[in-house]
Amino acid sequence: MKRLFGIRGAVCAKNTKESISLQTAEMCRKLFSENSLSAADIVSVQFTLTRDLDVFNPCAALRANDVGIDTSRIPLFCSQEAYIKGGLEKVIRILITAYMDENAVPSPVYMGGAEVLRPDFCK
Repeated sequence: MKRLFGIRGAVCAKNTKESISLQTAEMCRKLFSENSLSAADIVSVQFTLTRDLDVFNPCAALRANDVGIDTSRIPLFCSQEAYIKGGLEKVIRILITAYMDENAVPSPVYMGGAEVLRPDFCK
């Protein structure tokens, strides 16, 4: 039996197309692998970016890179993260909505400097 889960993650990047692309792909590859996700399991992927990342969309980055699964038919969405004074800068956040075994424990991924957002999830 499967149930719907939300799987979170975040990564920091420089405001360059190359960095956003590389960091998005690395984070997604790790999320998909650690959670044993296939394209058929995923309902949608939502990204947010802090306002200082404005040169490349992580949706385009995901589609352009080999992340271990075919993402061509997965609905993707991106929006700007709410600005919070003093908040961590240059962050790409992700929420994957996916079906997993009902007893699964989703494995979030915080990396590349974003570990400070959820130190309780970081090993």
